[in-house]
Amino acid sequence: MSANLSAIAYLVSGICFILSLRGLSSPTSSRRGNLLGIAGMVIAVVTTLLNPGVLGYDLILLGLAVGGAIGTIIALRIKMAAMPQLVAAFHSLVGLAAVLVAAAALYAPEAYGIGSAGQIKTASLIEMTLGLAIGAVTFSGSLVAFAKLQELVSGNPVVFPGQHLLNLFLGLVTIGVGIYFVMTQSLPAFWVLAALAFLIGFLLIIPIGGADMPVVISMLNSYSGWAAAGIGFTLENTALIITGALVGSSGAILSYIMCHAMNRSFFSVILGGFGGDASAAATKRGDRMAKSGSADDAAFIMKNAGSVIIVPGYGLAVAQAQHALREMADTLKAEGVKVRHAIHPVAGRMPGHMNVLLAEANIPYEDVLELEEINSDFPNTDVAFVIGANDVTNPAAKTDPQSPIYGMPILDVEKAKTVLFVKRSLAPGYAGIDNAVFYRDNTMMLFADAKKMVEDIVKAL
Repeated sequence: MSANLSAIAYLVSGICFILSLRGLSSPTSSRRGNLLGIAGMVIAVVTTLLNPGVLGYDLILLGLAVGGAIGTIIALRIKMAAMPQLVAAFHSLVGLAAVLVAAAALYAPEAYGIGSAGQIKTASLIEMTLGLAIGAVTFSGSLVAFAKLQELVSGNPVVFPGQHLLNLFLGLVTIGVGIYFVMTQSLPAFWVLAALAFLIGFLLIIPIGGADMPVVISMLNSYSGWAAAGIGFTLENTALIITGALVGSSGAILSYIMCHAMNRSFFSVILGGFGGDASAAATKRGDRMAKSGSADDAAFIMKNAGSVIIVPGYGLAVAQAQHALREMADTLKAEGVKVRHAIHPVAGRMPGHMNVLLAEANIPYEDVLELEEINSDFPNTDVAFVIGANDVTNPAAKTDPQSPIYGMPILDVEKAKTVLFVKRSLAPGYAGIDNAVFYRDNTMMLFADAKKMVEDIVKAL
């Protein structure tokens, strides 16, 4: 394929990616956006494979077969509740790929057309350095995020004295080593730079608590995009540059929007999360008692209500209760009850987690409202049905300055006439703090697996 034809094909691919992002911005056009993204990637891959610089297809086909098989198995087996972990793991692979491509370009610059050993072009060295550093930070940071989400390690913030000063020192040293590498093309400097970046990625994510994890996911998504863009310059691949820039910028914008929705400074999150040790800030229950009820009780209350607002959370994803929830909502509507769903910006453990779950169950888009659209309606609502959510409904965000979620906007479920709260137990949420709503006079706790409880409510209705 000629250079001009390749450029045109990559341009078409880039346009598909831009239109894909636009489509994904709305639930009603998300399927079309997904298809456009797939089309753009197919065009980009085929164009790259037809590049005259490709001398053989043996290893490429082997990689496609192995990677495709692994990806297919994961896609078929992964549960929606584990999607955040999967996204974090994929981000780590993008970061690692950037590191490996940078190393390959350093050791075989002739293959990339960027010079010869010891005589690599300065511009390529700068691009290589940026791709390496951002890729290494993305790799180690994403692994830490994966470990926290998978609960292989505690989701609580890990902080220690002088943490920010250490990060600043390591950052300055990394910049210095990067400059030295560009000037000397030293192999040891390259790997020292990689090691420092790996360490920085680890230190940047460990102090971020579970309540911030959705922001971390979108932030790492942004990092992976910039890493890809940096390596795209090294490879002189237009599609990779465009795709990386789109992912990097959209991820950064999403992170900023989410921080704004949580009333948080973007820099306070990426430089160490908010709040201290969540366990230290946990509220003591004391002599407070939570009133519990049954599926029959919940069915009677909701059947006689005029309006119900359903608040889904991560527990819904774990129990895979979205389809039962749709059946419950349809049954209530048939009884003349007004039913809507309230989505918090950081419900679940990744951006849009709850929206995807509800869409999977074909819950009408017009019944799904964001926090800003529905929060003022709770005082006039008969029943708030909270299923698997915790931190996003916790009044400590408004009342306790020591709480790790203090200042985060919450869904004001406690203002509804009755709150039905579905949880397995009174255990705290992912931020590690107790929820005072459990013990309010207008709250009835429904202790059970979310799916089983909703199915029992449907039977009772």
